[in-house]
Amino acid sequence: MKLYCWNVNGIRAVLKKGTFQSFLEKHDPDMLCLQETKAERGQVEVDLPQYQEFWNSASKKGYSGTAIFTKCEPLAVVQGFPKDIEERYLDGNDPYGHSGEEGRIIAAEFDKFFLVTVYTPNVKDDLSRLKLRHEQWDPAFLAYMHRLEKKKPVVFCGDLNVAHTELDLANPKSNRGKKGFTDEEREGFQNFIDAGFVDTLRLFKQGNGHYTWWSHFANSRARNVGWRIDYFLVSSALKDAVKHADIHADVMGSDHCPISLKLELPR
Repeated sequence: MKLYCWNVNGIRAVLKKGTFQSFLEKHDPDMLCLQETKAERGQVEVDLPQYQEFWNSASKKGYSGTAIFTKCEPLAVVQGFPKDIEERYLDGNDPYGHSGEEGRIIAAEFDKFFLVTVYTPNVKDDLSRLKLRHEQWDPAFLAYMHRLEKKKPVVFCGDLNVAHTELDLANPKSNRGKKGFTDEEREGFQNFIDAGFVDTLRLFKQGNGHYTWWSHFANSRARNVGWRIDYFLVSSALKDAVKHADIHADVMGSDHCPISLKLELPR
């Protein structure tokens, strides 16, 4: 089973460029998770009869949004946080804008696992959202993953808007304490690891140079001066089922590139 994840930074833009279609033809994912779709389903003309499509679009036009395209029919699909988790961790009103309104989360249940895609809010350049993310959003999302995991193993993926370690960005010293590389954001990611979730890429690739996002400035992508902020994490129960994980930096069309995960599950 081939799972892919891509922050497309506007699906209409990558469709117009032709990169989305060529990506699908070449890689043929069984399941594809998207972030920053920036569109509603009815605004997108894409002929994909082999996939079922599930969209969680933001109420604000041209903003945020997630989607799951799957060849395997899910048992159930849920958008946003469960209400009780939102009430407990987010005071009943997500400070970033209701998770449903911003379209940041979709969870799809399949026979042997949950697949969750997430577009984690960034903390802004002035770090004005750092406390909210550290104390509310990250704990809420971890609590949600724990809840799903009680029923069956979880695969979650997306743009988590944080570089976990110094190996996950090209210039750690100059970016320490800045958006995407604060101690608080990194701690939020580490909490997933401490809870038993596995950063799948690190099962196959070590060291630096493995990036998923590049700034538009200073020819950063061509020079591979980037950040790894897009991830596939799996429950520890699925670790042995992970046969490969990769980054596809050659796929253009967005400031992010797709990442992939190959699972072999027992029948």
